[in-house]
Formats: sequence, structure tokens, C-alpha cells
Amino acid sequence: MPENPQLKISIIIPALNEAPRIAQTINTAQNAQNVEIIVADGGSKDGTTEIAKSLGVLVISTNPGRAVQMNAGAAAATGDILLFLHADTQLPDGFDTCARLALAKPHTAAGAFELAIADRRLSLRVIEIGVNWRSRFWQMPYGDQAIFLPAATFAKIGGFPNLPLMEDFEFVRRLQRFGCIEIVSQPVLTSARRWQQLGVIKTTAINQIVIIAYFLGVPPDRLAFWYQGRQHNSTKRNK
Repeated sequence: MPENPQLKISIIIPALNEAPRIAQTINTAQNAQNVEIIVADGGSKDGTTEIAKSLGVLVISTNPGRAVQMNAGAAAATGDILLFLHADTQLPDGFDTCARLALAKPHTAAGAFELAIADRRLSLRVIEIGVNWRSRFWQMPYGDQAIFLPAATFAKIGGFPNLPLMEDFEFVRRLQRFGCIEIVSQPVLTSARRWQQLGVIKTTAINQIVIIAYFLGVPPDRLAFWYQGRQHNSTKRNK
């Protein structure tokens, strides 16, 4: 089925103190046809909102929390397709055509892009392979892969669950009830900062522990407290 360029794409970027990265993220998102860009800011103090406004995009202020911010951005969106983009992630050339074509396929509920990490370490190439395999065969892309879907489907699901952690994981699980999730072969390019902060092995291990604990019923509030504590302690040690 051919692409329908009349379908407007709303790109929603949740941001909190992303001044070093937000301009490049917005610039790649603007390289498209019939799109609007919404930065849902959770209270930045570093000039993120000023940079975004200077680039001509809509900036809205929300309470902090990725799920809260993305839902607020979706509420302000006017597009037929919603695309959720992390502030440290760059979209590939032609992403707009790729998204429209993906959603035009029969029985497709949503889509996402393959993942590339902005770091040359071999260990991160292994992570990329694992992420892209998981996305295709388990139908489980995560938020850093720029998930996109029809606005009507987003409304049916009720938006992102208001969780402090695992909101993208739970959102994709709910999406699977509506059809297939198409993985676009052109990758987004995401920052390696979280792997640089904790190390590749430790980051991967923590992520898997969080997923297992979530499946076992550990409350997301407790998981978020533990996860954020690990990040904070690592940051202190690296200073």
C-alpha cells in the first residue's frame, strides 16, 4: 500500500534539562514533510525550552515524568500519527515516509525503528543486535526506538500508563493486542550516555533485573527508587 503524505505526524519529545542535545534532535525531526514537533518539558532549568522555542516548535510545560510528559504532548497534538522521540535520539532521513508506509501495512498497529548507539565500542554493537532481534521477533521495541502509531489507536489504549518506570514496556504490551508492530530497518541514533554512566555490563544487568522484577509484581514505584538510586550512586563515583 502506498504512503499517504496527507497523514500528519506529530513528533512528541519529552525533555528535562536536555540543552546539549535538544537542538540536534529537533533538527533531524524537522527534515520531513507534514510534521509538527511538540516538546513536552518537565521543568528544565538549563535553557532547553528556550532552545526549542527558537527552532520554531511548540513547547508545553508539564509535571516531570516521561509518561506524564508524553501524554500531555499527545493531548496537544493535531496529527494523525503520533511519534514519541527521546530527547537524546536522532531520527533517520526519510523517517516520515518510513512511518507512514509501516502503518499502511495490513494488521499493523504501530511501529518503531531499529536502534543504533552513538558509540564505537564492540560491546554496544552486541547490544544493538540484541535490541533489534528482540524488537522483531518478540515485538518489543522500547521507547528509545521512537515508537509511532495512529492517534486513534493511542486514544483506544488510553495513552501511556502513569508509571515512574517501565511505561514504554507496558505500553507496547498493550499495543500488541491491536496488531503487529512493524520495525523499520533504518535505525534511530541514540546517545550512549546511560551505558557510559554505568558501563555496558552493569547497565544491561540492571535493565534485565528491572524487567524480571516487574513481571514478578514488584511495584513500579519501588523499582524506580532502586533504579534511580543505582544511577545516582554511579554518578557520584564518576565525579
